[in-house]
Amino acid sequence: MLGTLLTLFAVGFIALLAIGIVLSVLGVVFSIAVGIGTFLLFKVAPIVFLGWVILKLVNRGRGRSELTEADREFLESGG
Repeated sequence: MLGTLLTLFAVGFIALLAIGIVLSVLGVVFSIAVGIGTFLLFKVAPIVFLGWVILKLVNRGRGRSELTEADREFLESGG
């Protein structure tokens, strides 16, 4: 009877350790994902958006973009 109880205790203890390790690994992965997402959202995205807005304003200021002669020949040749 005591051997059975010790076996159950050992199995339960090992299961708790395994679950703890799995949850800690998942927590680290989740933390890294949130960190990368936060970095991209609050550091990279505003810079990309600002660059996009500036390019739109510059293109609007120049008017319609005109094709160069080489571009026109390339398009007319079909290739």
